[in-house]
Amino acid sequence: MLVLLPPSETKFSGGRGAPLDLSALSLPKLTPTRERLTRSLVELAADPAASRAALSLGIHAEDEIARNAALFTAATTPALRRYTGVLYDALAAPQFTRAQRAKAAARLMIGSALFGAVRADDPIPAYRLSGDSKLPGLPTLAALWRDELPTALAAEAAGELVVDLRSELYRQLGRLPGAITATVLTEQADGTRSVVSHFNKHHKGLLARALVVTRADPTDVRGLARVAAKAGLRVETPAADRLVILTD
Repeated sequence: MLVLLPPSETKFSGGRGAPLDLSALSLPKLTPTRERLTRSLVELAADPAASRAALSLGIHAEDEIARNAALFTAATTPALRRYTGVLYDALAAPQFTRAQRAKAAARLMIGSALFGAVRADDPIPAYRLSGDSKLPGLPTLAALWRDELPTALAAEAAGELVVDLRSELYRQLGRLPGAITATVLTEQADGTRSVVSHFNKHHKGLLARALVVTRADPTDVRGLARVAAKAGLRVETPAADRLVILTD
């Protein structure tokens, strides 16, 4: 099973790992595009005004720009520790046992505007680049990734159930046909349902955690639903490639 998580804008700043080695990351066929984007970000960081415009940063964004300037020299840390925020709080990776950390490394990948996708244990630096950013002199990120990222992901997931928890923005960078997607809906007392944002991330984090700590190895959406239900989530399976998580 392969579970694709979205990245987050917020990131842990520290790290103890050696500087970024793009050739050591998972999905090595993505290295040329990763190199192109990383070097472009480092060059862009030399012009703070251009960085703020291209990356939609506020006036006081020195720390974010400094991160990009140091992409090849800053310390790294595993991707699952690097990304923070609501989803990753719910995933609660620091509480994993050693066996669960190994399973997370085997099952979890994280989408990335800069790296395409990385394994949970891939060492990466802190950076700032969103899926809708447009770097000067380069095509859109969707254009850069849409040919090679789906192929690389499909090869990585060959024969496995894929659960795609990325947002639509990051799915556009590299779609995986046949992947199961999850939607989080709030159900009101009158039965009406609506899409939510904060709880969307929280419940996707809970689902990802359930898929790491379970001893089951689901092969279809029904098996996925059983794992989710056992973890306390209320779910429905309206289609073979869709899971709905319901909240009150």
